[in-house]
Amino acid sequence: MATLYKTAQTEFKDVEDLIEEREKKSNIKQRVLMVSSRGVTFRQRHLMNDLEALLPHAKKESKIEAKQDIELLNELADIQNCNNVFYFESRKHQDLYFWISRAPSGPSVKFHVQNIHTMDELKMTGNCLKGSRPILSFDANFDTEPHFQLLKEIFTQTFAVPKGARKSKPFFDHVFSFSIVDGRIWFRNYQIVEKDPETGGDLAKNTKPTLVEIGPRFVLNTMRIFEGSFGGPTLYENPKFISPNAVRAAIRSRHSAKYAERASRVVGREAREQANPLPQDPLKDVFE
Repeated sequence: MATLYKTAQTEFKDVEDLIEEREKKSNIKQRVLMVSSRGVTFRQRHLMNDLEALLPHAKKESKIEAKQDIELLNELADIQNCNNVFYFESRKHQDLYFWISRAPSGPSVKFHVQNIHTMDELKMTGNCLKGSRPILSFDANFDTEPHFQLLKEIFTQTFAVPKGARKSKPFFDHVFSFSIVDGRIWFRNYQIVEKDPETGGDLAKNTKPTLVEIGPRFVLNTMRIFEGSFGGPTLYENPKFISPNAVRAAIRSRHSAKYAERASRVVGREAREQANPLPQDPLKDVFE
């Protein structure tokens, strides 16, 4: 009787109720679209390949022109069925800007990437299974400021591999570490080692697992946080950020100041020689 009652109860449900129950049961899948601009260097391209290997829920798209409308990335994300976008924008073949956007409504963040070290370059002893899911570790400083809290949520939605994602495996064997030092976000990737390095056997019950770095390494300097996807009103702007063009201009001006000082000394010496000529020697032509 109870079985007949349950069957009748499900048959006479409204369609809207069934849709709501299905949406509650199904989890929102996070998919990341990775795109780069033309002109990226080999180091920047290797960093992008490392992140693609560490994120099984990411899809890589061909390069686009940096001068085109950047909002076209939202259409590409819609076509590829992705709700997050990683955009690597290279300028002057030396500066790398990293966009993380929630497509198509936002928010989005623009970073300046510094101190890039890829896995092939570091050659660390750590290793992890390809397609495994990472554990995200955040510094306690992420809870101190509102913009850091927003960045923590963005990193959680993009770098955390959802359960059941394509090409993913149900294992946790490495850790993504996000630390804030000097106002910048430092990224590290560590392997979780649960075996004794000397004997190769399993650890004891009371022994904690160790961490071995895998790579890559890079530092993110926050520039701006926008309300929309790749644009819109500015939610946060870093007042301490100095563009790399300004840094290079300051270095050139410093070198030019040194050259100007040397040139002024040469001109001053010539002016003093003309103002104070040496007296003629009366014995100059004696032995001629």
